[in-house]
Amino acid sequence: MSKRQVNREEICVRILDAAEIEFGLKGFNGASLQHIAERASLPKANIVYYFESKLNLYKTILNRTTTIWNDVFDKATAEDDPAVVLDKFIRTKLVQSIERPRSSRIFAMEVIQGAHHIEDFLTEELQPWFKGRVAVIEAWIAQDKMKAVDPASLIFMIWSTTQHYADFESQITKLTETETLNYDALHNIGNTISQIILSGCGLQVPGTPLED
Repeated sequence: MSKRQVNREEICVRILDAAEIEFGLKGFNGASLQHIAERASLPKANIVYYFESKLNLYKTILNRTTTIWNDVFDKATAEDDPAVVLDKFIRTKLVQSIERPRSSRIFAMEVIQGAHHIEDFLTEELQPWFKGRVAVIEAWIAQDKMKAVDPASLIFMIWSTTQHYADFESQITKLTETETLNYDALHNIGNTISQIILSGCGLQVPGTPLED
């Protein structure tokens, strides 16, 4: 990779990180390219050069978020062990909830408000991915690797349960009288969520003793 390419990637990351903060604090309508540029310590012209508009930058943030979320499950095939894949998917999403909580909240608010800015992304990119993952779960069911459950509902359940710990972190910390969610807490949370979801699918959490 050339020095120019590295420099380009570094600038894009700086812009995206700054945009995530700005959109997270002010939403799409309240955010401005000028303030994003100031957060990134870059000229506004750099943002326009790399992303063209606020809308394109916003869509890139949302696209990056879902790509990070679904990366683990994206690689799953019908030949894999569903217990291993689903357990890892759940635990990875929980870790992301404390590492990138602002990303989750931006996406949640966009969808709650009607997903008007990302309709093309949902139909052209996320929907094909979703259908592909449903097909993998259906294949696991057909091979008797797991119980016959509704694949779509299973994916929605994993998304919503894990993202809850980012979107409602302030409520969770208040009710549990903790200052913040740390990795030890998420490990224990992951044990509970994984056990509940996997047992509902007729699966055993990897690494746990087999039930009599």
